[in-house]
Amino acid sequence: MSDDPNPARFVADADVLAADLLVGGPAREAIDLARAHDWIDLVASDPLLDDAGAVIADCADDALATDWREKIEALREPVSHPAGDHPALASAYNGDAPHLLTFDEGLQSARAGAALNAHVDVSVREPRAFVALFDPESMYEVVVGGEYPGPDRDPRA
Repeated sequence: MSDDPNPARFVADADVLAADLLVGGPAREAIDLARAHDWIDLVASDPLLDDAGAVIADCADDALATDWREKIEALREPVSHPAGDHPALASAYNGDAPHLLTFDEGLQSARAGAALNAHVDVSVREPRAFVALFDPESMYEVVVGGEYPGPDRDPRA
């Protein structure tokens, strides 16, 4: 793990990953940032994808969960962490990702933020807030350098 997390790396908790597929809205807008830009990384461990896949299978069916897993594997930046760790938090910590997207209000609370910041530099937000604050154009200059060329991939491909 580096001293300076890459501001263009983020983790989506299992609830956000499932909502991206099944609901759309802000969850899809957030994940589309990684789909549309090859320099923005969605970081996720296998246990995190397992959790999201289980939610998708429960809400839809196993075939959809299997198809989703194949596609998300191609998008995500894999990271590993010790067994038993919270998959999203551990993915952020071990993947140098300063952003964690979740619908879990407990993780978004001030108390959780204070406890987390004692161990890891991570900002926990719901997807709508992340999309509102994350600006690819200004981030490009910081992360890549130069003039922002716009999205370089089709998020629906």
